[in-house]
Amino acid sequence: MKILQLDKNHPLINAQLSEKGFVIEEDHVSTYSEVLDKIGYFDGVIIRSRIPIDESFLLKGKNLRFIARVGAGLENIDTEKAKQLGISIISSPEGNRDSVAEHVVGMLLVLTNRLFIASQEVKNGIWKREENRGDELLGKTFGIIGYGNMGKATAKRLSGFGLKVIFHDILPNLSDEFATQVSLDELKNQADILSLHIPITDDTFHLIDEKFISEMKKDFYFVNTARGKNVKTKDLVEAIKSGKIKGAALDVLEFEKSSFEN
Repeated sequence: MKILQLDKNHPLINAQLSEKGFVIEEDHVSTYSEVLDKIGYFDGVIIRSRIPIDESFLLKGKNLRFIARVGAGLENIDTEKAKQLGISIISSPEGNRDSVAEHVVGMLLVLTNRLFIASQEVKNGIWKREENRGDELLGKTFGIIGYGNMGKATAKRLSGFGLKVIFHDILPNLSDEFATQVSLDELKNQADILSLHIPITDDTFHLIDEKFISEMKKDFYFVNTARGKNVKTKDLVEAIKSGKIKGAALDVLEFEKSSFEN
Protein backbone atom coordinates (compact mmCIF):
# COMPACT_ATOMS: atom_id res chain seq x y z
CA MET A 1 0.00 0.00 0.00
CA LYS A 2 1.40 3.40 -1.02
CA ILE A 3 0.84 6.36 1.27
CA LEU A 4 1.47 10.03 0.50
CA GLN A 5 2.43 12.19 3.49
CA LEU A 6 1.80 15.84 2.66
CA ASP A 7 3.05 17.53 5.85
CA LYS A 8 5.98 17.02 8.15
CA ASN A 9 4.98 14.88 11.10
CA HIS A 10 6.69 12.94 13.85
CA PRO A 11 9.21 10.48 12.29
CA LEU A 12 7.56 7.60 14.17
CA ILE A 13 4.66 7.70 11.69
CA ASN A 14 6.97 6.98 8.77
CA ALA A 15 9.11 4.50 10.70
CA GLN A 16 6.28 2.39 12.10
CA LEU A 17 4.26 2.30 8.88
CA SER A 18 7.38 1.33 6.91
CA GLU A 19 8.05 -1.51 9.37
CA LYS A 20 4.59 -2.86 8.57
CA GLY A 21 5.30 -2.89 4.84
CA PHE A 22 3.70 0.38 3.75
CA VAL A 23 5.52 2.48 1.15
CA ILE A 24 5.65 6.11 2.27
CA GLU A 25 6.33 9.06 -0.03
CA GLU A 26 6.85 12.40 1.67
CA ASP A 27 5.99 15.57 -0.25
CA HIS A 28 5.93 18.78 1.75
CA VAL A 29 6.35 21.23 -1.14
CA SER A 30 4.15 20.32 -4.13
CA THR A 31 1.23 22.60 -4.88
CA TYR A 32 -2.38 21.48 -4.81
CA SER A 33 -2.47 20.98 -8.59
CA GLU A 34 0.83 19.06 -8.55
CA VAL A 35 -0.52 16.73 -5.87
CA LEU A 36 -3.69 16.20 -7.91
CA ASP A 37 -1.58 14.97 -10.82
CA LYS A 38 -0.22 12.05 -8.79
CA ILE A 39 -2.75 11.31 -6.04
CA GLY A 40 -4.35 8.59 -8.19
CA TYR A 41 -1.31 6.36 -7.57
CA PHE A 42 -1.76 6.28 -3.79
CA ASP A 43 -3.89 4.15 -1.47
CA GLY A 44 -3.78 6.56 1.43
CA VAL A 45 -2.83 10.11 2.37
CA ILE A 46 -1.63 11.61 5.66
CA ILE A 47 -2.22 15.33 6.13
CA ARG A 48 -2.30 18.15 8.61
CA SER A 49 -3.60 21.34 6.96
CA ARG A 50 -1.43 22.22 3.95
CA ILE A 51 -3.61 20.78 1.17
CA PRO A 52 -7.45 20.88 1.10
CA ILE A 53 -8.99 17.47 0.50
CA ASP A 54 -11.96 18.66 -1.56
CA GLU A 55 -14.20 16.91 -4.09
CA SER A 56 -11.72 17.38 -6.95
CA PHE A 57 -8.95 15.85 -4.87
CA LEU A 58 -11.10 12.88 -3.88
CA LEU A 59 -12.26 12.19 -7.43
CA LYS A 60 -8.66 12.26 -8.66
CA GLY A 61 -7.66 9.86 -5.90
CA LYS A 62 -9.36 6.93 -7.54
CA ASN A 63 -7.40 4.39 -5.45
CA LEU A 64 -7.69 6.15 -2.10
CA ARG A 65 -8.79 3.91 0.75
CA PHE A 66 -8.16 6.28 3.65
CA ILE A 67 -7.28 9.84 4.64
CA ALA A 68 -5.52 10.28 7.98
CA ARG A 69 -5.30 13.67 9.66
CA VAL A 70 -2.73 14.28 12.38
CA GLY A 71 -5.03 16.32 14.60
CA ALA A 72 -8.66 16.69 15.60
CA GLY A 73 -10.23 19.05 13.07
CA LEU A 74 -11.56 17.75 9.75
CA GLU A 75 -12.61 21.08 8.26
CA ASN A 76 -10.18 20.82 5.34
CA ILE A 77 -11.64 17.45 4.26
CA ASP A 78 -14.87 17.00 2.31
CA THR A 79 -15.98 14.23 4.66
CA GLU A 80 -19.37 13.72 3.00
CA LYS A 81 -17.85 13.11 -0.43
CA ALA A 82 -15.23 10.83 1.08
CA LYS A 83 -17.99 8.80 2.72
CA GLN A 84 -19.85 8.54 -0.59
CA LEU A 85 -16.69 7.23 -2.24
CA GLY A 86 -16.04 4.70 0.51
CA ILE A 87 -12.88 6.44 1.74
CA SER A 88 -12.22 6.06 5.46
CA ILE A 89 -11.38 9.15 7.55
CA ILE A 90 -8.95 8.75 10.45
CA SER A 91 -8.22 11.51 12.97
CA SER A 92 -6.76 11.84 16.47
CA PRO A 93 -9.27 13.99 18.39
CA GLU A 94 -7.82 13.16 21.80
CA GLY A 95 -4.16 13.16 20.74
CA ASN A 96 -2.98 16.50 22.10
CA ARG A 97 -5.76 17.21 24.61
CA ASP A 98 -3.42 17.25 27.62
CA SER A 99 -0.92 19.54 25.93
CA VAL A 100 -3.71 21.92 24.86
CA ALA A 101 -5.20 21.97 28.36
CA GLU A 102 -1.83 22.76 29.94
CA HIS A 103 -1.23 25.40 27.28
CA VAL A 104 -4.53 27.10 28.16
CA VAL A 105 -3.58 27.21 31.83
CA GLY A 106 -0.11 28.51 31.02
CA MET A 107 -1.40 31.27 28.75
CA LEU A 108 -4.08 32.21 31.28
CA LEU A 109 -1.52 32.65 34.06
CA VAL A 110 0.72 34.71 31.78
CA LEU A 111 -2.27 36.87 30.88
CA THR A 112 -3.78 37.48 34.30
CA ASN A 113 -0.41 38.06 35.95
CA ARG A 114 0.96 40.26 33.13
CA LEU A 115 4.10 38.13 33.14
CA PHE A 116 5.37 38.99 29.65
CA ILE A 117 4.70 42.68 30.10
CA ALA A 118 6.37 42.85 33.52
CA SER A 119 9.30 40.71 32.40
CA GLN A 120 10.04 42.96 29.43
CA GLU A 121 9.77 46.09 31.56
CA VAL A 122 12.10 44.74 34.25
CA LYS A 123 14.65 43.81 31.58
CA ASN A 124 14.56 47.48 30.56
CA GLY A 125 14.99 48.72 34.12
CA ILE A 126 11.32 49.62 34.60
CA TRP A 127 9.53 48.63 37.82
CA LYS A 128 5.74 49.15 37.91
CA ARG A 129 4.52 47.29 40.96
CA GLU A 130 0.89 48.38 41.05
CA GLU A 131 0.35 48.53 37.28
CA ASN A 132 1.49 44.91 36.96
CA ARG A 133 -0.28 43.48 39.99
CA GLY A 134 -1.82 40.13 39.08
CA ASP A 135 -5.53 39.42 38.81
CA GLU A 136 -6.24 36.32 40.94
CA LEU A 137 -8.15 33.42 39.44
CA LEU A 138 -9.62 32.34 42.77
CA GLY A 139 -13.39 32.86 42.77
CA LYS A 140 -13.68 33.75 39.11
CA THR A 141 -15.92 31.98 36.59
CA PHE A 142 -14.22 30.28 33.66
CA GLY A 143 -16.48 29.78 30.65
CA ILE A 144 -15.75 27.13 28.03
CA ILE A 145 -17.44 26.91 24.65
CA GLY A 146 -17.12 23.34 23.34
CA TYR A 147 -16.87 20.49 25.84
CA GLY A 148 -15.17 17.79 23.82
CA ASN A 149 -11.75 16.29 24.48
CA MET A 150 -9.97 19.65 24.76
CA GLY A 151 -12.66 21.40 26.78
CA LYS A 152 -12.94 18.56 29.29
CA ALA A 153 -9.17 18.29 29.73
CA THR A 154 -8.98 22.05 30.33
CA ALA A 155 -11.73 21.95 32.97
CA LYS A 156 -9.91 19.11 34.73
CA ARG A 157 -6.64 21.08 34.85
CA LEU A 158 -8.44 24.10 36.33
CA SER A 159 -10.01 22.12 39.18
CA GLY A 160 -7.30 23.10 41.65
CA PHE A 161 -7.42 26.84 41.03
CA GLY A 162 -10.62 27.67 42.93
CA LEU A 163 -12.45 28.69 39.77
CA LYS A 164 -16.07 28.01 38.97
CA VAL A 165 -16.01 26.28 35.56
CA ILE A 166 -19.06 26.37 33.29
CA PHE A 167 -19.46 25.40 29.65
CA HIS A 168 -21.78 25.53 26.67
CA ASP A 169 -21.99 22.74 24.10
CA ILE A 170 -24.43 21.84 21.32
CA LEU A 171 -24.77 18.33 22.83
CA PRO A 172 -26.86 17.94 26.01
CA ASN A 173 -26.14 16.39 29.41
CA LEU A 174 -22.35 16.70 29.46
CA SER A 175 -21.87 18.08 32.98
CA ASP A 176 -19.30 16.28 35.11
CA GLU A 177 -17.34 16.74 38.33
CA PHE A 178 -15.17 19.43 36.73
CA ALA A 179 -17.69 21.71 34.98
CA THR A 180 -21.41 22.53 34.76
CA GLN A 181 -23.28 22.84 31.47
CA VAL A 182 -25.20 26.10 30.93
CA SER A 183 -26.95 27.87 28.10
CA LEU A 184 -24.94 30.27 25.97
CA ASP A 185 -26.83 33.20 27.51
CA GLU A 186 -25.95 31.98 31.01
CA LEU A 187 -22.31 31.67 30.03
CA LYS A 188 -22.32 35.23 28.69
CA ASN A 189 -23.84 36.46 31.97
CA GLN A 190 -21.42 34.67 34.29
CA ALA A 191 -18.00 34.28 32.67
CA ASP A 192 -14.95 36.29 33.75
CA ILE A 193 -12.80 34.28 31.34
CA LEU A 194 -13.80 32.77 28.00
CA SER A 195 -11.99 29.85 26.33
CA LEU A 196 -12.83 28.32 22.94
CA HIS A 197 -12.59 24.58 22.20
CA ILE A 198 -14.63 24.24 19.01
CA PRO A 199 -14.09 23.29 15.36
CA ILE A 200 -14.57 25.73 12.48
CA THR A 201 -17.99 25.34 10.84
CA ASP A 202 -20.52 27.66 9.25
CA ASP A 203 -22.00 28.17 12.72
CA THR A 204 -18.69 28.89 14.47
CA PHE A 205 -17.03 31.08 11.82
CA HIS A 206 -16.53 34.51 13.45
CA LEU A 207 -18.51 33.34 16.48
CA ILE A 208 -16.60 35.84 18.59
CA ASP A 209 -17.50 39.15 16.96
CA GLU A 210 -18.66 42.60 18.07
CA LYS A 211 -22.18 41.34 18.84
CA PHE A 212 -21.01 38.37 20.91
CA ILE A 213 -18.49 40.48 22.82
CA SER A 214 -21.07 43.17 23.61
CA GLU A 215 -23.42 40.49 24.98
CA MET A 216 -20.86 39.43 27.61
CA LYS A 217 -22.07 40.94 30.87
CA LYS A 218 -18.60 41.38 32.40
CA ASP A 219 -15.32 42.63 31.07
CA PHE A 220 -13.42 39.40 30.48
CA TYR A 221 -10.19 37.64 29.55
CA PHE A 222 -10.18 35.65 26.30
CA VAL A 223 -8.19 32.51 25.41
CA ASN A 224 -8.33 30.80 22.02
CA THR A 225 -6.65 27.47 21.26
CA ALA A 226 -9.37 26.37 18.81
CA ARG A 227 -9.38 27.90 15.32
CA GLY A 228 -8.30 31.37 14.30
CA LYS A 229 -11.39 31.93 12.18
CA ASN A 230 -13.65 31.41 15.19
CA VAL A 231 -12.74 35.01 15.99
CA LYS A 232 -13.22 38.22 14.02
CA THR A 233 -9.85 39.82 14.64
CA LYS A 234 -10.93 43.40 13.96
CA ASP A 235 -13.68 43.19 16.58
CA LEU A 236 -11.32 41.53 19.06
CA VAL A 237 -8.80 44.36 18.68
CA GLU A 238 -11.48 47.00 19.22
CA ALA A 239 -12.69 45.21 22.34
CA ILE A 240 -9.16 45.10 23.75
CA LYS A 241 -8.74 48.81 23.06
CA SER A 242 -12.03 49.62 24.78
CA GLY A 243 -11.23 47.41 27.78
CA LYS A 244 -14.22 45.10 27.30
CA ILE A 245 -11.67 42.33 26.74
CA LYS A 246 -9.11 42.73 29.53
CA GLY A 247 -6.52 40.65 27.69
CA ALA A 248 -6.31 37.96 25.02
CA ALA A 249 -4.07 34.91 24.65
CA LEU A 250 -4.17 33.52 21.12
CA ASP A 251 -2.63 30.21 20.07
CA VAL A 252 -4.25 30.55 16.64
CA LEU A 253 -4.88 33.51 14.34
CA GLU A 254 -7.59 34.36 11.85
CA PHE A 255 -4.99 35.19 9.22
CA GLU A 256 -2.41 32.40 9.15
CA LYS A 257 -1.03 30.00 6.57
CA SER A 258 -2.55 26.54 6.37
CA SER A 259 0.90 25.00 5.96
CA PHE A 260 3.13 24.23 8.95
CA GLU A 261 6.25 24.24 6.75
CA ASN A 262 6.86 28.00 6.77
